[in-house]
Amino acid sequence: MALLEVEGLVKHFVAARSVFGRPTAFIKAVDGVSFIVEAGKTLALVGESGCGKSTVSRLVLRLIEPDAGRVRFAGRDLGSLNADKLRAFRRDAQIIFQDPYGSLNPRMTVSQILTEPLALHDLVPPQLRRWRVEELLRLVGLEPRFARRYPHEFSGGQRQRIAIARALAVEPKLIICDEPVSALDVSIRSQILNLLRDLQNQLGLAYIFVSHDLAVVKHIADRVAVMNLGTIVETAEAQALFASPRHPYSRALLSAIPVPKPRAKRSRIVLQGEMPSALTPPSGCRFHTRCPYVIERCRTEAPRLLADGTGHATACHRTAELPPAETIVPADGGFSPVLEKLVAAFKGGTEGARGGGVDIVGTTPTAV
Repeated sequence: MALLEVEGLVKHFVAARSVFGRPTAFIKAVDGVSFIVEAGKTLALVGESGCGKSTVSRLVLRLIEPDAGRVRFAGRDLGSLNADKLRAFRRDAQIIFQDPYGSLNPRMTVSQILTEPLALHDLVPPQLRRWRVEELLRLVGLEPRFARRYPHEFSGGQRQRIAIARALAVEPKLIICDEPVSALDVSIRSQILNLLRDLQNQLGLAYIFVSHDLAVVKHIADRVAVMNLGTIVETAEAQALFASPRHPYSRALLSAIPVPKPRAKRSRIVLQGEMPSALTPPSGCRFHTRCPYVIERCRTEAPRLLADGTGHATACHRTAELPPAETIVPADGGFSPVLEKLVAAFKGGTEGARGGGVDIVGTTPTAV
């Protein structure tokens, strides 16, 4: 069942004005984006920095207003909600930001940070809020006794756990994860990803996972939408996309994923030139200036996002003509025997267990 439906979303930011204050130039950050998020599933929005992923996430939550398009949540048109109904909608949809320290008020304790949404939406009586804060901390793997501490007393991974707990405080149905692990050490990312996946299974959450790291997306997404310069160029089930990417841009992104097998045979696609500016996007296909398979039609006619019978949709004039993609991502993507032993040695370790006096409780996460 579709929990969130996004149709034809458009957002252009004013980049320059005339002496009379009239807009003369626009940055086309999002230009006709459509997708569906099912309840309890994860949709990943992937692409290079500046392609419009984070803008889409903010448009979905109406943190910024769209210029055109429609967003429906559980059948309701969010564009028609007044202030009171929009505030009630905030209970159902939350966001986790990239920087866990910048998103937390440094002058508030963890208890105050987690109590604020409870009081704002009047979810829990005052006498029970302390108990609810302790429950939220346990849910994300932190000791309740640290509720009196401030954000600066925690590591990056622990702060992100607090940010996750704050998002869970209002019992949402949808959480937008805007690059939630990109600011963390590699050894901590797997723990946060496993935590998000466990919470989804336990609470039935739906995620929009915004990331530029396809290696991360592979382990958490049910469906992937690839964005390039404000538009979606390919969307498919995660397994189908990684097994057989169809758009040249998707193939280039997948070919850049490091594979822990030095002798694995694969094709590396190196894009030539710089990413075009959203201020003056190219005519026709917006990827044609860097595409190795470009033809004259690509320069003049914008391709439509067309789906086949399996739900795999691609916006490319030459999809049927491209060579097979078997060597983009090797089928055997596992670790080499030496690395398997190394990974096994690190499994079972928990972030922060020996540093800063902060303990992680709950199930021990495993590396992905």
